[in-house]
Amino acid sequence: MSAPPAPDWRDMDPAALDAAYNNRQAVPDAQALLDDWAAASARLRADRPEGLDKPYGGSERERWDLFPAADRGAPCLVFIHGGYWQRNRREDFACFAEGALGAGWSVALPGYTLTPDATIEGIAGEIGRALDWLAAEGPAHGIAGPVLLSGWSAGGHLTALHAGHRSVRAALAISGIFDLEPIRDTTLNDKLALTDDQIARFSPMRLPHTAAPMGVAYGTGELPELQRQSRDFHAARSAAGGAGPLLPVEGKNHFDIMEELRRPDGRLLAAARDLLGP
Repeated sequence: MSAPPAPDWRDMDPAALDAAYNNRQAVPDAQALLDDWAAASARLRADRPEGLDKPYGGSERERWDLFPAADRGAPCLVFIHGGYWQRNRREDFACFAEGALGAGWSVALPGYTLTPDATIEGIAGEIGRALDWLAAEGPAHGIAGPVLLSGWSAGGHLTALHAGHRSVRAALAISGIFDLEPIRDTTLNDKLALTDDQIARFSPMRLPHTAAPMGVAYGTGELPELQRQSRDFHAARSAAGGAGPLLPVEGKNHFDIMEELRRPDGRLLAAARDLLGP
C-alpha cells in the first residue's frame, strides 16, 4: 500500500525536512545493502576488466566502466549512480549490469565528480560530456546500439536532466530528485550550496519536457517526500505531453528497489525493455 501523501515540505521545520530526505536513516539495513552491492560489483569488474576506467574527461572521476555485449548493436543501459551528488562511486554499482548483461544488452556506467569539488552545474556538465564521448567512441569499444539512460536517486535527477541528449532513445529515472528547492533547506546543501539560479536551471520539474519516453519509478515503501517528487514530476511531464509510465514498485524502499533492475526478471529491467520498444 502506498504511503499517505507527504506534508508540504514548506511547512516542515529543519529537522523534519532533513529526516524527509534521509534515506539511510529510513532503511535500517541500508549499509548492508550497499556493502552487498560493492562486493558483487567488485566480482563483476574482476571478471570483465577490459572496459574499465575509460576516461571521458580530465578529472579523476570522469571515467566509464564499459561492459559491451557480444552484439555491438545491442541496446545499452547507461546507469548513473546516486548518493545525493556527494557520495558513492560508479565502481560499487557495477552489479546493476547483471540483469541487462544477461538479457544480451551492453551496460555503461559513468562516474562524476562529487560535491563540494564540483557544483551541480559541473556535475550535470560532466554527464553531458560523458554521453557525448559514448556517442562518439562507444562503437570503437563495442557499444553502438540504442541507449536507455537510467539512474537512481541523484542519478535519477541526472537521468531526467539528460533524457533529451541526442544519443538517448529512452530513459528510466529511479527514485530521483526532480525539484532541488527542498534540498536547499536541508543539511545536504552544506556541500551542494545551491543557488536560486541553479535550482531553476537544474530542476527537471522546472524544465521543458523531453521528447524521449521516460519511465519514473519509485518504491511505495520509500519516504513520502521521495514518492511525492516522483509522482509530481511524472504528473507535470504527462500534463505537458511527455510520454512514459509512472512505475510505483510495491513495497520497495529507496535501496531494495534497485534489485528490480539487477534481477533478469526484475520489473524495472522489464520497464527498460518496454521503453526502448521494438
